[in-house]
Amino acid sequence: MTSAVTAEVTVGPTRVALLKDGRQTYPAMLEAIARAQSTVCLETYVLRDDTTGLRFLHALMDRARAGVEVLVMYDHWGSELSTETLAHLREAGVKVLGFRPVRLAGTAGRLLARLRRRNHRKSLIVDGEVGFTGGLNIANDYADPAEGGGGWRDTHVRVVGPTALELEHLFLETWRRQKGPAYDRARFVREAPANCARIRVVGNDFARGTKAIRREYTRAFTTARERVFLTHAYFLPPAKMLKDLMGAARRGVRVAVILAATTDVKLVLWGARWLYPRLLRAGVEVWEWKEGRVLHAKTAVVDGTWSTVGSSNLDPLSLRQNLEVNAVIVDETFGQALEGLFVDDLARCERVTTQTIASYGPLMRALSWLAFRSRRWM
Repeated sequence: MTSAVTAEVTVGPTRVALLKDGRQTYPAMLEAIARAQSTVCLETYVLRDDTTGLRFLHALMDRARAGVEVLVMYDHWGSELSTETLAHLREAGVKVLGFRPVRLAGTAGRLLARLRRRNHRKSLIVDGEVGFTGGLNIANDYADPAEGGGGWRDTHVRVVGPTALELEHLFLETWRRQKGPAYDRARFVREAPANCARIRVVGNDFARGTKAIRREYTRAFTTARERVFLTHAYFLPPAKMLKDLMGAARRGVRVAVILAATTDVKLVLWGARWLYPRLLRAGVEVWEWKEGRVLHAKTAVVDGTWSTVGSSNLDPLSLRQNLEVNAVIVDETFGQALEGLFVDDLARCERVTTQTIASYGPLMRALSWLAFRSRRWM
């Protein structure tokens, strides 16, 4: 692997790389696709046929024409693909599945589709050996500004080794449940990966696994001893999780959260601001991202050892409804690298104080209250 990374460590049987933004993530993903010999699975919430999306789609079509089994699953609500683009993919031999298509036309139809469970995961698995997951979708928003992209601030990980098979298992299970096109199953017959408690893939699945990611966060918050650093674009945690987070601060743990003031979903920011007084009273440090580009990352690091990077926000849609996937890594070297990203991002933030909250006018307070009350539908 030659692409630039922020850090790379070995955790159990898996090599893990920390990737910052599209500048590091996209070249690594495209490099992995180009090296594919047998299979490629791509799963994403947003897939657009813009400049960035077409780079990926052309790479996938090239491998399909070379005889690689290529499966692409995109969320039908979150993505924008033309009929022509989909036809080109299928002509090249790519198997394509739109997750839960929008059946009704117009605004009402799209609203109803939004309220159904969506596939919010972001994963790429190549040959069952190389996997990626994190917060980045496939669109110009996340691409390097030097290449005309929006440069959204986001975080991803690359895993090389058995952990990639865990991502592949989640992908194939969803593909089968959604009755995706038939594929060459013989290519996906793999040896079962050895379990490793230090690195795991945790997915919000269908009936039985809807609370898996929430449980991981809750366990980390309740056992924290020194510090909890969270970076989350969308922050409206359920009451129990919020209580556990504030409880850590009250028992002397340094709890600091970076939230997105520069965001593509203002309603979530307004709803989060309704929580600020409670967080500050508990001793939680609240920081708002003020750099011009959008913050979209979803990461946490606890005591410099327990870390998670993934697709799941700390909001009702991610924690109770949507399909999500996070990598959980228990390793001090990786944790220190993720803490380094957090500290770097703090330099681009402003700390929220009681004076900040007092400066909110009546309109902002009303919007915050209304957004918070509407949090289940965001």
